[in-house]
Amino acid sequence: MTKIDIFSGFLGAGKTTLIKKMIQEAYQGQQLVLIENEFGEIGIDGGFLQEAGIQITEMNSGCICCSLVGDFGKALNQVIEQYHPDRILIEPSGVGKLSDVIAAVERVCHDGVELGACVTVADATKCRMYMKNFGEFYNNQIETAGTIFLSRIDLTTEEKLQQAVALLRQHNPRATIVTTPWQQLTGKQLLEAMEQNVTLAAELAGLAEETVCPVCGGHHDHEHDHDHDHAHDHEHHHAHDHDSCGCGHDHDDHDHHDHHGHHHHHADEVFTSWGVETPKKFTATGIAAILRDLGDEAAYGQVLRAKGYVEGEDGRWIYFDYVPGDPDIRDGAPAVTGRLCVIGAKLREDAIARRFGV
Repeated sequence: MTKIDIFSGFLGAGKTTLIKKMIQEAYQGQQLVLIENEFGEIGIDGGFLQEAGIQITEMNSGCICCSLVGDFGKALNQVIEQYHPDRILIEPSGVGKLSDVIAAVERVCHDGVELGACVTVADATKCRMYMKNFGEFYNNQIETAGTIFLSRIDLTTEEKLQQAVALLRQHNPRATIVTTPWQQLTGKQLLEAMEQNVTLAAELAGLAEETVCPVCGGHHDHEHDHDHDHAHDHEHHHAHDHDSCGCGHDHDDHDHHDHHGHHHHHADEVFTSWGVETPKKFTATGIAAILRDLGDEAAYGQVLRAKGYVEGEDGRWIYFDYVPGDPDIRDGAPAVTGRLCVIGAKLREDAIARRFGV
């Protein structure tokens, strides 16, 4: 099986730096081929990659998504037949449309060849400017990506970083946005983000499975309906299916008991969940105060569980796990971005968001 990963990004965003880290830390032991395409110039990044034992196929006569679309497919097939790689890494021109590159790749996908991750690298300091000045090309890269890696995070403030994430979310509510500097993360973490193995939706679903039903004391297998509220970075609201649950209850809003004699779940007993991805920094003391406040049902709804990890103001990462009256706060390893998850009933999501300051 050959998997094809695409690393897009506007001019100078840092694509090659990310690819180098992935080769060194995430793709070890795999037969790799890197296909570079520089717009209108000789590829200058091939040297150090060749030293790492990577085969380079440079195509410099134009943009992959423009004049090289036909040749590109032929070149891909030739690479696959000649090298039988485990993975092909494509670094298209910085001014190429990611959607066109994906279309070109999909035309050569067949048995044994599949499209893998579609990544965009975005300079955190220039998102607004590039959207304004080069929207047709820049926005396409953002909108089409499955994962967005922010670069030059160290050159911006936390406020500006949050603004950049909000802008990206307006154009792509689904992608994982990596807001932690790459050097703090392992290649494995970056690959998991690229391959969508650890998403906010998955973590919310897992947390829901861990949460004890306040009616029957069981753990329910919930179905999730996803809505996105772009007022916050990446917020999921889950309206859980209350027609059935994992404990075998059949629910009918018009009756008070099922045929087993159990009480039916009313609207105020149905789980909901709120989650957000955020680069905001916290303190352990601040998280402890927030978790104490979440016990105020009148203010925040009935919070049954809360879980998350965020970057601390001192650079360390704060992990927390909360059930009413029993908060657990500890240090942990850096994550690709901060995540906050809350499960409960009749949650006052706006109030929770304000309390976390996201």
